[in-house]
Amino acid sequence: MKTSYTKYMFKLPAFMLMVVVALLSSCGSKSSDDSGDDKAVNAQVSVTVTSVSDSDLVDYTMLNASSAFQQKNYVKSNTNGYITKVNTQIGHFVDKGETVFTVKTKEAMSIGNSVNVLDTTFKFSGVNKIKAPMHGYVTQLNHQVGDYVQDGEQLAVISDRSSFAFIMQLPYEMRATVKLNQGVQLILPDGEKIDGKVTSFMPAVDTASQTQGVVIKINSDKQIPENLVAKARVVRAQIQNAASLPKSAVLSNDTQTEFWVMKLINPTTAVKVPVKTGLEVGDRIQIISPKFSKDDRIVVTGNYGLTDTAKVKIAQ
Repeated sequence: MKTSYTKYMFKLPAFMLMVVVALLSSCGSKSSDDSGDDKAVNAQVSVTVTSVSDSDLVDYTMLNASSAFQQKNYVKSNTNGYITKVNTQIGHFVDKGETVFTVKTKEAMSIGNSVNVLDTTFKFSGVNKIKAPMHGYVTQLNHQVGDYVQDGEQLAVISDRSSFAFIMQLPYEMRATVKLNQGVQLILPDGEKIDGKVTSFMPAVDTASQTQGVVIKINSDKQIPENLVAKARVVRAQIQNAASLPKSAVLSNDTQTEFWVMKLINPTTAVKVPVKTGLEVGDRIQIISPKFSKDDRIVVTGNYGLTDTAKVKIAQ
């Protein structure tokens, strides 16, 4: 009987043998696929971690501020005559009461010393000394020696040094962030930093830009030219000892309405923790809630795309 059974087995059609082989192969393939799935489930993402730290966060904005002499004094002739002497040059500093011009009247120029020869007690010279009305820098010189000038004609312009200031152009929507006597740091084009203080606000707003001029007085004896454009650093918000994380540690949805971090609950598992963020300064972001401890480990790299309760491996 045994021999007969074996005989019939070998007489099976060829296509039946092919079906059996195919079934055996599929079983082996399924076993291999299941093994791959298990490996995928057990895969760990390499990450680095950080902790929450207390930082002093300062949010500021940079605005343009140009230097200017707010008050200019005009040196004028007090008689008709000829300029015989000029005691200054453009850019020179003059003190109040210093003689700037010497003007000789046209009568004295034509008569000369004839009157003094006739009467030595008369002491006629016809020479007038014109003095600076205020200390400052000569920024404009209108006449030179030999020029004929009339009474009341402008001879020079002296910019009052005490009126020197920077005029910052402040967008009106930021008006609430700047107060009188508020400190403002100015950064000159060469990188030098000068401290200043807000002393007044211009009574008008520029029609086109809708900016208001803010007068900033500086605490420096440095000779700064007029019309120099500096950067004014205006503090908008400031928080001391704020709990913060690197920005790369905080994830968000596409609309940036929800924020979360990946927190390690053990050396190989990270869970999703929703957070409420605050001030962002540089590469730091304030974490308002929840309150993390110094020992909490937050994933800072490798966190993108991680799902809740993800398997991770801390990179050494």
